[in-house]
Amino acid sequence: MKFEGTESYVATEDLTVAVNAAVALERPLLVKGEPGTGKTELARQVSAALGLPMIEWHIKSTTRAQQGLYEYDAVSRLRDSQLGDERVHDVANYIKPGKLWEAFSATGRVVLLIDEIDKADIEFPNDLLQELDRMEFHVYETGQTVKAENRPIVIITSNNEKELPDAFLRRCFFHFIRFPEMDTLRQIVEVHHPGIKADLLTTALTQFYEIRDQPGLKKKPSTSEVLDWLKLLLAEDLSPEDLKRDGANALPKLHGALLKNEQDVHLFERLAFMARRER
Repeated sequence: MKFEGTESYVATEDLTVAVNAAVALERPLLVKGEPGTGKTELARQVSAALGLPMIEWHIKSTTRAQQGLYEYDAVSRLRDSQLGDERVHDVANYIKPGKLWEAFSATGRVVLLIDEIDKADIEFPNDLLQELDRMEFHVYETGQTVKAENRPIVIITSNNEKELPDAFLRRCFFHFIRFPEMDTLRQIVEVHHPGIKADLLTTALTQFYEIRDQPGLKKKPSTSEVLDWLKLLLAEDLSPEDLKRDGANALPKLHGALLKNEQDVHLFERLAFMARRER
């Protein structure tokens, strides 16, 4: 069972090595990288490539680790007891399985995505240490133990918003998705926009990397944003000449697809203003 990328996902050699190493070690794969570099999509493509079902657990700031195991609805049980409902005699009726329970109890192997783990409280990763290590947990209300018959492939993503605990990191295989170089980005574009004219692509990507390298930029545009930008360029049927910028017109065409905050827009506007003054 080897991952080698898919027709719709260009995986670099170091990324495929990382995925296969994590699978061989039976450890979670922790993937970091800039937002928009395909971390979440990686899990979906691993699922598709290996022919395995996928379970997604998207983490929010309010998410607790316990929710991934199960939740006990004591309020509903109290209400049912007041109404004389027969369901109240079986506590299992009030246990809601979480995503880890789903993955552990699956009839076959699955891919479990724990997406953006760094959004949660700092204790969140530590609270899942033993469950991810042993692939089992205890349900105290019913006395049962949920154990994975088929160890899932666990992929965990992080945008590096906060540091993860050392004890958690020791249990993971780590990979950082670097921003793709020009040749790799060309391959990615070809997957999403096949047949794009070479001169337009060269001009657009050259300009894109110039924007990313601009000193003082607060948020660098990502892979997903350049794909959106190219889609707009194709929809507007723009030519390489249409994309040319000079000092007086520093903002790129359809810049709203690339620049996502007013500080960065103002930065390019200031560059244009300074260029006009120097003329």
